[in-house]
Amino acid sequence: MDIKDIQNLIKFVSKAEVSEVKYKTKDFEITIKTPLGGNEVSYVSQPAMYHSAPQQAAPSQAPAAVANSSEKTEVASDDSKYVTIKSPMIGTFYRKPSPDKDVFVNVGDEVSNGKVVCVIEAMKLFNQIESEISGKIVKILVDDSSPVEYDQPLFLVDPS
Repeated sequence: MDIKDIQNLIKFVSKAEVSEVKYKTKDFEITIKTPLGGNEVSYVSQPAMYHSAPQQAAPSQAPAAVANSSEKTEVASDDSKYVTIKSPMIGTFYRKPSPDKDVFVNVGDEVSNGKVVCVIEAMKLFNQIESEISGKIVKILVDDSSPVEYDQPLFLVDPS
């Protein structure tokens, strides 16, 4: 088996949505494992659905945002007592492990150190982001399936 055959096998495994494949001959054996199995691959095709809804809603909400600007400055000064969970990488933010599953956390949920709060996809790899603090989720700062930058705030947590 040459490198071209191995590359083709890897492509086949990623498209087949399986978590593990073993290929064995009398003088050669290879095992290919994917981190989370089929959920990853099927999730990649879904973001187009989410992208259309926030963009359509944004123009209708823009005038309301101008009217509420004084309220937002009050909230901003209030946010100083909260701790921010930030993105450790560039990628696409997802609140769910897969489209058919429930979200990791909602506003008002308690989180503890090490609890998964979201997933960030970077280069077709889904990275689970864990909370570094314990507390209560006060605000989710990013829309589902939105692109995020390194060190961008994702959640506000009340540590008390």
